[in-house]
Amino acid sequence: MIPRHIAFIMDGNGRWAQAHGMPRYEGYKHGLEALLRVAGRLEQRGVGAISVFALSTENLSRPKDELSAIFDAVIKFNKTYFGTLRINYFGDIDALSDDIADSVDDVERRTSINKGTSLNIALNYGAQTDIVHAAKLAADKGSFLEDEFLSSLSTAGLPPLDMVVRTGGERRLSNFMLYESAYAELMFMDKLWPDMTADDADAALAEFEKRVRKFGK
Repeated sequence: MIPRHIAFIMDGNGRWAQAHGMPRYEGYKHGLEALLRVAGRLEQRGVGAISVFALSTENLSRPKDELSAIFDAVIKFNKTYFGTLRINYFGDIDALSDDIADSVDDVERRTSINKGTSLNIALNYGAQTDIVHAAKLAADKGSFLEDEFLSSLSTAGLPPLDMVVRTGGERRLSNFMLYESAYAELMFMDKLWPDMTADDADAALAEFEKRVRKFGK
């Protein structure tokens, strides 16, 4: 059984760089390479949607050189990606610089015609804020129903989330897709994100296949 929607908390980029004698910010370039390896294999295996946590709202307090490296990697990816994935972003993109927002608009428009797997990138995102915002929008419409709430989340339109994988050895969700993760299978890997390979993507799918999903029943 292949998950319809799998998410990754891509943890360990900075630690990977330090372990290899590099400044922390160098890890994000290698993390992007890992993302393309993993997403490419999952697309081959027939996963319909992949969501990844690129930058939380709380991460904006990180050192300036580290943030610059993250944003440079995002812009470079957006400007140079011409593959078969359908790229979408969610989070408060409008609060970021114009060059980032423009590159997001460009890659979303350019890949919107792709018919295969969607790669959904959370940038300047926090799940608690997203839930509160969606609840307010639903309440403002005067009919606080679940469908109205779901349509107001930034992840609206994505398939139900089947699995969350976090690398880097930590065992928490860190404010990522909290509502969507209610019945998702969780997998935690000690491997740092830049070391992720196509074989690791296969391992995540194999682990998902072992799980017995009860949805609280």
